[in-house]
Amino acid sequence: MVAEIPSWNSKPKFLGKRDEKPLPVAGRRNVLITSALPYVNNVPHLGNIIGCVLSGDVFARYSRMRGHQTLYICGTDEYGTATETKALQEGLTPQQVCDKYHVIHRDIYKWFNIDFDNFGRTSTKHQEEITQEIFTRLHENGFTSTSSVDQLFCEGCDKFLADRFVTGICPFCAYDDARGDQCDGCGKLINAVELKQPKCHVCKKEPVVRQSRHIFLSLDKLQPEVAKHIEEVLARPDNRSSPNALAIAKGWIKGGLEKRCITRDLKWGIPVPLEEFKDKVFYVWFDAPVGYLSITKALLGDDWTKWWKNPENVELYNFLGKDNVAFHTVMFPCSQIGSRDNYTVINNCCATEYLNYEDTKFSKSRGTGVFGDAARDTGIEPDVWRFYLLYMRPESQDTAFSWDDFSLKVNSELLANLGNFVNRALSFLANNYGGVVPEMHLDEADVEFLRGVESDAKEWDQLLDNVKLKDAVRSFLALSRRGNQYMQANEPWALIKGSEEDKKRAATVIAVAANVAYFLSLLIFPYMPQVSQRIREQCGLVDMPVFSTDPIAYLKTGHKIGEPKPLFEKVEKAKIDELKV
Repeated sequence: MVAEIPSWNSKPKFLGKRDEKPLPVAGRRNVLITSALPYVNNVPHLGNIIGCVLSGDVFARYSRMRGHQTLYICGTDEYGTATETKALQEGLTPQQVCDKYHVIHRDIYKWFNIDFDNFGRTSTKHQEEITQEIFTRLHENGFTSTSSVDQLFCEGCDKFLADRFVTGICPFCAYDDARGDQCDGCGKLINAVELKQPKCHVCKKEPVVRQSRHIFLSLDKLQPEVAKHIEEVLARPDNRSSPNALAIAKGWIKGGLEKRCITRDLKWGIPVPLEEFKDKVFYVWFDAPVGYLSITKALLGDDWTKWWKNPENVELYNFLGKDNVAFHTVMFPCSQIGSRDNYTVINNCCATEYLNYEDTKFSKSRGTGVFGDAARDTGIEPDVWRFYLLYMRPESQDTAFSWDDFSLKVNSELLANLGNFVNRALSFLANNYGGVVPEMHLDEADVEFLRGVESDAKEWDQLLDNVKLKDAVRSFLALSRRGNQYMQANEPWALIKGSEEDKKRAATVIAVAANVAYFLSLLIFPYMPQVSQRIREQCGLVDMPVFSTDPIAYLKTGHKIGEPKPLFEKVEKAKIDELKV
């Protein structure tokens, strides 16, 4: 029967050492992955983590497993009003705020096992140089204009108020705590002067309207080219962009693009390289996406252009929340296309909906929700958090984190399903065969089982390749359930007490099960890298093979496994009740 699975006894190939400074390679898939740059002025909550950095990490790990040349870039977004506001609140300089919170973000993502090729920051010389270069080219190419605009001026603070220094009532939906740049209630972009009953964020006085001269990017002139890019690239049938991203991008084009102001009356930002505007800086959303480029340059030096000025050979994936879609699919592409500098423009926009907390929204100011530092302090390991966030990833609609559901999923899916299968298979092998893989003589039931494993693996592979991260979780859980059913149906614990033929059958069943447990460690690697490593250590084969959906006996006859141990601990109700408070 072995002949029915030709791949079973083949010799697996293993991944080589990861390149610390990966560059595109001709003839291979070159996958450039970015996660939306988190604002540096706060501690990220679980919704931030699943919407951007964790989703990008899963796809990057998968991409490397598949042997693609992969670069994963992120960092803190450090310029702009939000930082100045935080500095005022904490009695620090903007630079001190950035230095403080950059470390907080970096350490939280490290704890969550987010494996960036580089996690940088935007308050750098590289950022200034590339931003000013892009602006200069846009300016020289005729895609900028200047105009005086009405702006809110606080007489109490004696300065023009940047958007985030103003709150008021949204003119569209009447939400009573809308910011001066965007309403959190309806998501629409706002000009601060349109707010009803505006208030200065610092002194709470009502500002007055005065004029200030600013630079605008001519999005209207660039609309035809950006619209063409959206239709020909983002809307392709084989594209991996999420439906919400496409809908938002097309909605912006359908509504018609207008000139948009790209400068602000601030001190903390990238200076405008024009003498008549030397007292102004670029609007943070003009320079923030440039952070992907500058952070790449911080890692690769001048070779950054091999990724970012190579659209013919590079696939660009942006991972972000739906509130950032317009900036990544419309505005930044306008800057790139208008610069006429052959930039790699977004190919795949992978946007999530919102993850809420229980029946409300995450809110740091109100202490609502679970934030990265709090998750770290629960004593629950990071891979368990990763699993649940990805299980609940809001791919097509808003979802909610629930403590009760968290414990239910961990106990039923990780402990009773996945962990149970792996521990049963390896413990039986250790206790009855001294941990040495016995000879395998496959029969029709084994072949049928392994073909089912292959089917689950192919589904997993296709889902991940299409950035269906949530659905792929179901695939590896289905595979572990299949493994439990195989053990239950064959009862090796009974067979080993029977005839010589029964004992021979028990040996095959347990050797096959141990091999599938090892294979399962590969499928969970993008999701739970530490748990994956523990399984591989217990299997006595730590190295990661080049991924294949073909059934392969990675643990050959005579192979000695390590020491099996339970993979997960039960999350007790008392623990959950304590964490809910």
